[in-house]
Amino acid sequence: MAQTPLSRRTFVARSAGAAAGAMAFTVVPSFGQTPPSEQLTHAVIGCGGMGMGHLNGIIKPDAQARLLAVCDVDQNRLANALKAGGDGVEGYSDWRRVLDRGDIDILHIVTPPHWHALMSVAAAEAGCDIWCEKPMTRTIGEGAAVVEAVRRYGRVFRLNTWFRLYSGFYGLGSPVKPLKQLVESGLLGWPLTVRISRFTGFDWKVKAWSGRTDLTPQPVPAELDYDLWLGPAPAKPYHPHRVHGSFRGYWDYDGGGLADMGQHYLDPVQYFLGKDETSPVEVEAWAPWPVHPDACGVWGRVEMRYEDDCRLILESGDWGTNVTDGQPYLEGPKGKVYRGFRTDPPELAEAIRGLPEPVEQLADFNVAVRTRQPFGLNERNGNRSNILVHLANASIRTGRKLRFDPRSCRFVGDEEANRLVDQPMRAPWHL
Repeated sequence: MAQTPLSRRTFVARSAGAAAGAMAFTVVPSFGQTPPSEQLTHAVIGCGGMGMGHLNGIIKPDAQARLLAVCDVDQNRLANALKAGGDGVEGYSDWRRVLDRGDIDILHIVTPPHWHALMSVAAAEAGCDIWCEKPMTRTIGEGAAVVEAVRRYGRVFRLNTWFRLYSGFYGLGSPVKPLKQLVESGLLGWPLTVRISRFTGFDWKVKAWSGRTDLTPQPVPAELDYDLWLGPAPAKPYHPHRVHGSFRGYWDYDGGGLADMGQHYLDPVQYFLGKDETSPVEVEAWAPWPVHPDACGVWGRVEMRYEDDCRLILESGDWGTNVTDGQPYLEGPKGKVYRGFRTDPPELAEAIRGLPEPVEQLADFNVAVRTRQPFGLNERNGNRSNILVHLANASIRTGRKLRFDPRSCRFVGDEEANRLVDQPMRAPWHL
């Protein structure tokens, strides 16, 4: 790879640090625009609906960014992205050619999750910072590989779920910050239980992202490189339900509604419970058995317990369990919090006003990249919330209660479950 782009990245990082102690001379552009020499360069891999959202965010006039490349294995989607990207944007079918350019600061990975780890590790090796969609990886073992690659190559990583960082918390109808304040104050007591169900404001999309078990092989469309779409996933006959939006319903590529929504819903919980450095020690699921080997299906309830007896209860309302309205979202020995931040006793909500503010998290990825500081939701804490998703699905897939070691990130005394931690990739792909 050419050395010039890497040298430019080093220059940008060093300049950001030097700016804190001295006034740097810059050319001020007209109309408040960031000059091209100071813009971070971006590439987007995966140009479906979510990928186009990334693209449109990059090309906004105030984004301090410059889009250089887009990539997709579907030629129709690639053409749409090139049209939207405008002049100077180049298109690729093979994501490896994007990294070969050597001039990309930030790589956006907006593919199905079975590609996230491979692309993140390769991007880190190539000197790119990484903006990755959720779930962070398809397996627990892949998550560990990403954490190590980001550390080894000194990159900055952003996981694209935002509820711990911003004011709106999907479903609950209240910000995360007061929950963090309340938990840290001890006013709710300890241990705590969090219930995440449609009645506390969270739809797990179980049926929406269930796979089909009646797939018959179909001809591969001329515009799609299906072999490259599969990549490290097992080779299986093409069917349109396997690709694009509905890929979430198949174990080879994702993990159903749990994997789609899990990091959105569970990462803020991990944050306000103070669990960014650990994981539950037990997980048990209630779901139909046996589980289909290819298609994700319905489930009813998952319970996870931490070493200190804090519990997470996930309820779908879609199978076999009685989920009722009126349950608290967050509950401790001394009080409860309901949807909309209603508290029992009521004075708990008022007590927030006098409590210390939580430690500030860096929520601007441009600043994180330029100053080489960790983004608020990064590879380390993002991997811990990613583990929550895969613990739940592991119990569903094995059909039993599992014990987990948060330090080794392995299941205790269960080799079948550990085969889900580290899953083989189709040759020639490997981490």
